[in-house]
Amino acid sequence: MIKIKEAVIVEGKYDKIKLSNILDTFIVETNGFQIYKDKARKDFIKRLADERGIIILTDSDHSGFQLRNYIAMGIPKEKIKHLYIPDIYGKEKRKSIPSKEGKLGVEGIDDKILIKLFENAEISFAKADNKELITNYDLFAAGISGGENAKEKRRALLKELNLPEFLSTNSLLSYLNSTISREEFTKLMSN
Repeated sequence: MIKIKEAVIVEGKYDKIKLSNILDTFIVETNGFQIYKDKARKDFIKRLADERGIIILTDSDHSGFQLRNYIAMGIPKEKIKHLYIPDIYGKEKRKSIPSKEGKLGVEGIDDKILIKLFENAEISFAKADNKELITNYDLFAAGISGGENAKEKRRALLKELNLPEFLSTNSLLSYLNSTISREEFTKLMSN
């Protein structure tokens, strides 16, 4: 896995799943054009850009470039890195027909091509650390996952951390592991 500092912004959940097998970083999906109506998600992406920088990796079709430009608006250029997948024509395995432009998106590109994109980019490789990770069980034990009132407790934690309430439990876990230690999480939850 490639461990990087910047957060990676992608279009959808299948792109996120694909990159989660390659990258060790925080990955945010725009939910396609839903980002236009989701001020909290757009503000969160701006915050991530300010805190750690972002890498935008959208499909190489017209829609992907529209989303890329929208996300980049209002974010200083030095906080954004753009990676572009090559134009490769074909059809994603899960789809019955090719996309409108016939190009493969992030989810359909071969892993080797994606790895090469990141290796050749000017990204900030994070140092491999041996810190003890926060686990799903830790979230469960803290009462913010899978238990009674977990949803309310998770919302309270998201609010305390100034995070958007749309973050899923897995996204919250990924964010926590990329920003604080397990010891800091334990202290946070004991307050």
